[in-house]
Amino acid sequence: MPSAPRRSHAATTRTSSTTPVGLPVAQLVGALGGGLLTVVVDAGGSPVDDVTLAEPASGVFGQAGDLLLGVGVERPTEAAALLEGAAAVGTGAVVLRRSAARHQQVRAAATRFGVSLVALADHASWAHVVWLLRGVLDRAASGPAVRAEGPVLDELFALADACAALVEAPITIEDTQSRVLAYSSTQDVADPARVSTIVGRRVPDEVIANLRGRGVFRRLARSDEPFFVPAGRGLRARVVVPVRAGTEWLGSIWAVVDEEPADAVMGSLAQTASVVALHLLRMRSQADLARRVSADRLRALLSGDTLDAEGWLPTPPWRVVVLAGAHRGDGTPGGRGRDTPAPRDPERELDVWESVARRRSWRQPLLAIFDGVALGLVRDAPGDASAGTWEWLLGVVDEVAGVTPGATASAGGRVSRAVDLDRSRREATEVQRLRTIGRVTGTSATVEEAWAAVTNARALGGIWTEELLGPITTLRDHDEAHQTAYLETVAAWLDHPGEPREAAARLHVHPNTLRYRMQRLSDVVDLDLHDPETRLALRLQLRALGH
Repeated sequence: MPSAPRRSHAATTRTSSTTPVGLPVAQLVGALGGGLLTVVVDAGGSPVDDVTLAEPASGVFGQAGDLLLGVGVERPTEAAALLEGAAAVGTGAVVLRRSAARHQQVRAAATRFGVSLVALADHASWAHVVWLLRGVLDRAASGPAVRAEGPVLDELFALADACAALVEAPITIEDTQSRVLAYSSTQDVADPARVSTIVGRRVPDEVIANLRGRGVFRRLARSDEPFFVPAGRGLRARVVVPVRAGTEWLGSIWAVVDEEPADAVMGSLAQTASVVALHLLRMRSQADLARRVSADRLRALLSGDTLDAEGWLPTPPWRVVVLAGAHRGDGTPGGRGRDTPAPRDPERELDVWESVARRRSWRQPLLAIFDGVALGLVRDAPGDASAGTWEWLLGVVDEVAGVTPGATASAGGRVSRAVDLDRSRREATEVQRLRTIGRVTGTSATVEEAWAAVTNARALGGIWTEELLGPITTLRDHDEAHQTAYLETVAAWLDHPGEPREAAARLHVHPNTLRYRMQRLSDVVDLDLHDPETRLALRLQLRALGH
């Protein structure tokens, strides 16, 4: 894999579902001690809360709060261009190799563009510094929603280091969805794909596709023993160790190697996998507990219990979203074939949405079942596409809909107070209900986008079809008694005012036939279609009757 995963709605790596807790650049560098990183230019700027790889050729310069790693940026002109790009998006700071960062032209550019510049020792491993930075940032973000499984994760990192010493190779420990749970501190000899994996906390899609095409994941899901994957397609060779508890596949251990290890080493790795399995089971039980607590809090909040909500909610504004149409079964991330219908199961739908959300870096999804519907709560601040936001969710929904047609997100209005979240929930439910009858289309929609359909639906809700007022009952009775089509004719006429050809085309009749019907209609009822009040009332009544 030649480059890091790109920043988009579908790939971002914030450290928590709440507002990221950042550190000033100088404090972050100081936390790592001297010798590895040094601040060359301290321009202030936003605190750092995440780490990302720069991709100047693709226009990827991070975002506010990022520590941007200029891997491979050596020439002063390239470094200056990177600093300019970082300044344009408000990146927190840029890290370059010391030889580049201390160049006069580069320091001058950092000062001119107002971007903090950090130098990395020329001998240091990028992967190693990412590991250290992640640890500092995660500790800074150690609120109640972040790393409840902290001790278990610390032990996993220790196990990764133990495996690395055993096989003399860099190690990652991953779950069944290729999310990185822990990695060894020795990543110096890893390939670019491994560096991208650690920075993004997930194996890049290109690498997954590469390995899947070679049958690696199929073998991993079925095997109990470590196996060797030869180098190929831009990847170095790897040893893959399945991690199982009985027959259940929990995850895997991956080592980047130069050649297939000896049988004794493979046997020791298999024994280590059983210890890793215990830790993964503990992590899962803790995650299940955290998930239940989060869902219970969200349900209570949407029921009106806003006490202490500001303490655990992300920074406003928020939207409540109805998530629907994701199914689990065979063959796709959603689980079912493209043409296979599935009975509606909100709990199963929620599981799929949560799985995709976590895979796309929302570490603590705010999801719950409420009144039999899968709901999520996301932030919606303008320009913010980090994990757990509405803009980010648009990409997630498109991903799910790509393999599970019918997957949708219907969002209520944007609110900034916890007491207003119930209103956003009701609006989201309205949009979803209109979607089920075809009044709202597309994979994602907000109540602001669907305002016309929502307004009409609310107006129609007050119309009793059993006790309709005005001449429409006469027209309905006439249609039933004489097999005429006056109701649908009036509906077409109202929907295409002054456009008899369009109205006739909708009815599949000649325009003269339409005019004749309208003339005959006046013989049945006294109807003033020039009156705006009459037209509005008629249209609402016709919609209530299904026209």
